[in-house]
Amino acid sequence: MKIGGFQKVSLVDYPGKICAVVFLQGCNFRCPYCHNPELVQPERFSERIPSSIVINFLRKRQKLLDAVTISGGEPTIHPDIIDLITDIKALGYCIKLDTNGSNPDILEKLILNKWIDYIAMDIKAPINKYDFVVGQTVSIKLIQRSVHLVINSKVDYEFRTTIDWDLLNKADLLSIAIMVKGAKRLFLQKLNQNFSQRVITTDLEQKNAELPEIAEELSKYVQTCVIR
Repeated sequence: MKIGGFQKVSLVDYPGKICAVVFLQGCNFRCPYCHNPELVQPERFSERIPSSIVINFLRKRQKLLDAVTISGGEPTIHPDIIDLITDIKALGYCIKLDTNGSNPDILEKLILNKWIDYIAMDIKAPINKYDFVVGQTVSIKLIQRSVHLVINSKVDYEFRTTIDWDLLNKADLLSIAIMVKGAKRLFLQKLNQNFSQRVITTDLEQKNAELPEIAEELSKYVQTCVIR
């Protein structure tokens, strides 16, 4: 297992729970605003953390932590992701999975076997812009299948979109809301330009001022639309 980082405690990565966060190396997307490029670009990978260290720590913290978030990178690209999750689940932890939705086969297996308790799926762009935004060729059918799986599962979840105004516009956000129509939650995440791998040309403050109005409009399609 390619564990590139391990945060021993977090109050913000799992809604309503105290959790640890396991960061896996490797991603099949190349989003220019990625917050964790050191987990995406192989030349920036740090020395891997043995899974045994993570499991041993979690075993000792069973009464102090509620949950574990599995993040990345993209966790579902790893063939042994199920082994890691089931080992953690066996310790009694709730598990949150952060994913880009590109591997619905793994997602479905995790859902059906009740190995995950919360899913945070990133919706990167409207259908017609996916390849452009993520910098890779993407099977939209796989993304759509993951959306369907998440919405129709009995697992708690959220969808989230990072808003890079150089890449997306208001019409794109509307298309995304329609894409996840009926969803419980859609979070609109403001871009942190400190993580961008290119120069931002848009006045973020000016554009972000429009977000409350946009969120209200998007709320027609999802149960809750919140700005982060």
